Formats: sequence, structure tokens, C-alpha cells
Amino acid sequence: MNKNADLKVFISNRDSKCEECGEELGRKSWITLKEEKGVLCLSCADMDHLLFLPSGDAALTRRSRKHSRLSAVVLKWSRSRKRYERQGLLVEEFALEQAEQECLADDEARARKREREAERRAVLDDRYVTSFAERVRESFPHCPPKREHIIAEHACLKYSGRIGRSESAKQLDGQAIHLAVTAHIRHAETPYDELLAKGHDRDEARDAVRDTVDQIIKDWKG
Repeated sequence: MNKNADLKVFISNRDSKCEECGEELGRKSWITLKEEKGVLCLSCADMDHLLFLPSGDAALTRRSRKHSRLSAVVLKWSRSRKRYERQGLLVEEFALEQAEQECLADDEARARKREREAERRAVLDDRYVTSFAERVRESFPHCPPKREHIIAEHACLKYSGRIGRSESAKQLDGQAIHLAVTAHIRHAETPYDELLAKGHDRDEARDAVRDTVDQIIKDWKG
């Protein structure tokens, strides 16, 4: 697949505001820049499901990018050098795991996976995730087994700006549940990420997969 090498995420050096959701973004926030929309947080840019791989291991970076349908270069402005410098890469989790298996011994690869899982658990409210997952299963009884837990964990990660951290989601609002499930389907069940990687505008990519998303939602509801 011909990937767009120009997808970039910036570690901000100034306060800003997401032009879509209105969230105040302080310094060191991770943002994207869109000509027509200005600053977007990673959640609104549909890249908050990606994992950060720091620079330093060229082989791991190269293989992770190869396996990831969607990736983005992370840049930070250097005041001393007066230029943006590469900090690492955002990639899909399965791509990073596959690359680790290819580059590292099995024990080391498993250890890295355990570290990521421990970091994730440290910022999750288990009771809230369980309640969110139960609401997903109630609303979408025919979604694949265990998928409700994947959706809930992604939506409920603290400080991420994801839909699961909104006030309506905290109250397990039906619309928040629907949005979280829709976002998951878009990334996991359609070529949406590949379209973004090829340089399609987010709205164009959403339009292209809309029928598939709507059909899956209908099937999962039963």
C-alpha cells in the first residue's frame, strides 16, 4: 500500500484549543494541524488509538511502520536548533507487537507487552470500564465476544480526550456508548485507517466507510 509519509503529530510548545471539540490543550499536548480546521486533538483527528514508539531502534521503527495501516511521525520544536525534531512514531498496537516479535527474543517481546498492559491498567478505573462494557453489550448484544471490553478500555482511558472521558460517558449516556462503538467499528472493521494513511481527508474517509459502519451497527444490535 502506498502510505502517506506526511502524516505528522506535533508536541505543542504553546497553549491552544481543539477547533472541533473545544478542549483546551496546554503545552506538551499532542496535536495535528489541519489547514481548514486548525489545531485538532488526537481524539478528533482519529489517531488516539495509536501507540507511541520512541526513536532509537531503527529496525523496530521500520517494521512497526510497515505493519501499521496508519502511522504518524511525532515532532517537537527544538528552540536551540530552531527546527522540528523527530521524537518517534505513532503506530497501531498490533503492528508494534508484530515488529517486536520480529526484532526481539520472545521473552523480551512478552516483557514489553506486559509493561504496556501495566501502564494501561494504571490509568483505568476498573469499575467504570466494567460498567461501560456492560452497557456496550446491552446496547449491541451481537457484537463479537469480548469486543465490549476492548471498546470500553479504549474509551475510558483517563486523560486521553477520548469520548469515554466526557461527562455523558461517565453517566453511561446512550449517545456516548454509540459514538465509542462507532469509532471502534470504523478503525477495526473498515479500511478507514488505510484511507487516512493514503492522504484522504477525514470526512471523505468517513463517508467512504459509512455504509459498512451502519450495516455492522445494525448487525451488532440485532
